[in-house]
Amino acid sequence: MKKAGLLLPVFSLPGKYGIGSLGKEAMDFIDLLADTGNKIWQVLPMGPTGFGDSPYQAFSAFAGNPYFVNLEKLTEEGLLTEEFLADLDFGEDPGRVDYGKQYVSRNLALREAYRNFKKLEGSSVSELLKETPEETLEYCRFMAIKQAEQGEHWNRWPEKLRDHDKAAVEAFTGEHEDEIGFHAFVQMEFRKQWQEVHDYARVRGIEILGDIPIYCAADSSDVWAHRELFQYDKDGDPTGVAGVPPDAFSATGQLWGNPLYDWQQHAVTGFQWWIDRIGYCFDLYDALRVDHFRGFEAYYSIPYGDETAENGKWVKGPGMALFRALYEHFGTKKLPIVAEDLGVITDEVRELMEETGFPGMKVLQFAWDAGAGNTYLPHNFTTTNCICYTGTHDNDTLRHWFETIPDWERNYIYQYTSRSGNDWYAMPELLIKRAMGTIADTVIIPAADYLGLEGEARINQPGTSGANWQWRMQEDAFTEHEKQVMAEIVGVYGRYQKANPKPEPAKEKEAETEAEVEAEAQASPEAEKE
Repeated sequence: MKKAGLLLPVFSLPGKYGIGSLGKEAMDFIDLLADTGNKIWQVLPMGPTGFGDSPYQAFSAFAGNPYFVNLEKLTEEGLLTEEFLADLDFGEDPGRVDYGKQYVSRNLALREAYRNFKKLEGSSVSELLKETPEETLEYCRFMAIKQAEQGEHWNRWPEKLRDHDKAAVEAFTGEHEDEIGFHAFVQMEFRKQWQEVHDYARVRGIEILGDIPIYCAADSSDVWAHRELFQYDKDGDPTGVAGVPPDAFSATGQLWGNPLYDWQQHAVTGFQWWIDRIGYCFDLYDALRVDHFRGFEAYYSIPYGDETAENGKWVKGPGMALFRALYEHFGTKKLPIVAEDLGVITDEVRELMEETGFPGMKVLQFAWDAGAGNTYLPHNFTTTNCICYTGTHDNDTLRHWFETIPDWERNYIYQYTSRSGNDWYAMPELLIKRAMGTIADTVIIPAADYLGLEGEARINQPGTSGANWQWRMQEDAFTEHEKQVMAEIVGVYGRYQKANPKPEPAKEKEAETEAEVEAEAQASPEAEKE
């Protein structure tokens, strides 16, 4: 059955304390999806972000973002008070995330919650550490060392800690158990809260499509703890870094700077790290979008230290060997993976896509600048095994994009959709309908496109910094009218899927005090006879 869904990052949810989180607003968004016939909620990577705040540059592939821990739930658990939170500054603009204020105030709030957690009867930091999965615990150690080293990149730590010397790491762990425990506590709360959100989505019949970047951040616990799996020298410097070559959009290419995998070493281990990583993600999500899929067939290697991507070269990746290992481990005929196959795709990449069986992506914003042969135009779709988008998190909002493209491109859209040139404000809805009418099995629309928002709602503009990953949806942004329009669009194109009913709220039994019981006994007929 054909499906539809919405793309909205967790940080873009509305709510208190400056950033979207895993509380009531996440449940409300699931209800919105369910009540409008949508089936899928697509999120962005949820790892702990560092400098630049990009979810594609996380401190760990095995940990959750502390910013997403819902503080209201911690208050309900008795770990925080509203009075404590009222004294903290999380930012004043409900439509934007202020990461500087989040960094300070969120840390203060979570550390206060941790102090109160330790006071609870039966709580034990040692037990907490024992219950934390090893790869997540590695992240907790990493963050504790980073704290002790004033935030320095791991390759500037003292030599033995830099090189992940077992004895040195164990000694540090013994001396800093409380700080490591703090990070483990935050991860415990993240997983507990996300599990509640995910369970609620399952109850309502909503699937969550997650997202992972192909590469790890250079300053991450993954690279620090498993340097042998990456292309590094003995001094802690990468020998090659990731990016893409020069093209029509960039004369010098894109220098991402992420360390590259040592695929030969991964093969020696049977791709165990990747099996663990994908398994971690399958625990979080129902399906998974893998970014920059073409890098598995061949990756672009740029000499470390170069200031542009011009001197890079293509090197063969693991190809199908990696995915055979995944299929064998998970024992399924079809892995729930979506391949991000945008950009310049070679025949070899297409062959890998076909062999894996993964659906690819079609983005309508890319469809109008190359004539009738453009592969992203709906009439050129050749398979149902794909997801059609109006745009992704890297695209402008549909309305602002349409208003700013060249006249000739806009005129082609008018002709393609059989609309007059003065039908300006109808175009976002018409292009959403055009996506829905394709043969694609699934159509996913960014929430801002349904809302018809301007450029302020853009999530990310690649190649820029300072204003990305900040947009937040307003409370009650989807009015009853907009919900009805969405449901009708989804239904007209045969994608409406009736959701499971909303569960009835649990009826809490009122506890009777001893005084109430005694009063009732005194008022009984038997008591009157006495």
